[in-house]
Order: sequence, then C-alpha cells, then structure tokens
Amino acid sequence: MALTIDDVSIFADGVDHAECICVHPDGSVWAGGEAGQIYRISADGSEIEEINRTGGFTLGIAFSPDASWLAVCDLVNKCVWKLDIATNKLEKFAEGAEGENFMVPNYPAFDSKGRLYVSDSGAFRQVIGKVCRFEPDGTGQVWHRGPFNFTNGLALSKNEDYLYVTCTWLPGVERVAINPDGSAGKREVYVTIPQSCPDGIAFDDEGNLYIGCYTPNAIYKVNTKQEITLLVDDWEAHTLTNPTNIAFGGPNFDQLFTANLGRWHISKINVGAKGLKLVSHR
Repeated sequence: MALTIDDVSIFADGVDHAECICVHPDGSVWAGGEAGQIYRISADGSEIEEINRTGGFTLGIAFSPDASWLAVCDLVNKCVWKLDIATNKLEKFAEGAEGENFMVPNYPAFDSKGRLYVSDSGAFRQVIGKVCRFEPDGTGQVWHRGPFNFTNGLALSKNEDYLYVTCTWLPGVERVAINPDGSAGKREVYVTIPQSCPDGIAFDDEGNLYIGCYTPNAIYKVNTKQEITLLVDDWEAHTLTNPTNIAFGGPNFDQLFTANLGRWHISKINVGAKGLKLVSHR
C-alpha cells in the first residue's frame, strides 16, 4: 500500500543540498553537501555538526565494515576520500583503477570482506559508466566495464551474490551476479522506471528494493518478483525535494532516511519494514 506525505517528516534541517546519506551503527545520520561538507546528525535529528569538508562536492558515502572510516565520493576532486572517524581527518583513498582516472565517482558500497565497490557514472548522456572495486589497502580494479547508462547508487544483495546498480538514464536498476571468485558475472536489467531519474537504492530485510528518484520526487518499491509500486511521492516537492540517496535507520531500523538534493533538509519515512543491515551494522 502506498504511503502518503503524512508518513514523511523533516528529520533535520540545515544541510547544503545533500546528495548522500548513510547511518552509523550508533544511530547518527551522516550526509554531505554541495561544497564538500561531511555532516554528522544526531540520532534524534536535533544537532548537525560539520565534521570536515573536501572542498569539492560530496556524492555517495558509506561506512567500512567496522565503521572506523567513511568512504566519500567527490565529484569535483574526482576521487574517493577516506575519513577517519576517530580523528575526523581526510586522506585520499583512490583516484581511479587500472590506470584510469575516475570521471564521476558517484557511490561507494562495502562488502563483508571490506572490499569497496564504486560506481563511476561516466559523463552526462553518454553510456560509458562502469563499476570499480578496491581492496582494503586501496588496490583497485575495473570490476565491470559496462557500459552502463550513468552508473549511480549501488546495493549488495543480502547474500552478496548480486550487485545492484542504478542506471539513471536507463532509467532503472540493473544487477550483476557476483561469481564465487568475486569476479563479475551475468548482467541483467532488474527493473525500469519510465520518465524518472533513479538515484539511490536500499534493500529491506525481506529483499524488497527501494529506489529514490529525484524526478519525479518519489520513492518506489520493487518486490522480489520484480513488481514495482509507488511507495510515496510529493508532487509539491516540499518534503521530498529531488530525493537522491536513501538509507535505513532509526531505533527499530524501520525508518528510511532520504537526502534531498533540491533543498536543505533530510527526510524520514516510516516505511513499516526493517531495513537490510549493511556490513557496518552486523
């Protein structure tokens, strides 16, 4: 059943056009800004602290399996930063793989072995997106050359046998099988969403996939039969305002937090389903 805008609230107000969001195991919500800001928001949304800034434009972020560091994708500096959570210090983690520099490092996702998948979108209206993967020491490879139609958000399946890849200009989500040896396997289209711009994705614990679309200001839900339904939309674009990345959190891990690229706030949706815990929460 579709939710209404009454099920969506403003969790925190005062971030700079956030594209990204993730949740720390301590319940705090982290986000980024268009001037490279990295924000920590208290679990109740009452306090926003700017931890550091890259001087670029913060895209996707993700916590390492032990939550000791935050991977930060940067549009302007064309790199992935490593933010040490204990010291709040930034250092460059990767600028590309196999001698190929990033074009648009968009979103990071860790697996349980600490390997980091990073989507490289390519270029606007050009089907040249790819996915790289990095070992914990920063050694990288081009894991799948695609070409994908603007690679964006990523999510690993519960058993880590598939990597789900948002392709904004498809528009929809593809998935790539992960072979037992870790290499990329079969690639297939998982779902398409006509007349939309999908961005961030997240799973609930039952295997349903949630998709944030910054156009048309909506969140969609795809069940395990690959049937898509509208979860919630905001035609006024006041509470969901170009929603991009999404992440589960909250006291019972059944709230979906959304970044809103078009404004200055983080939204919270009571979805009534527990999210799939990422490796940093296990």
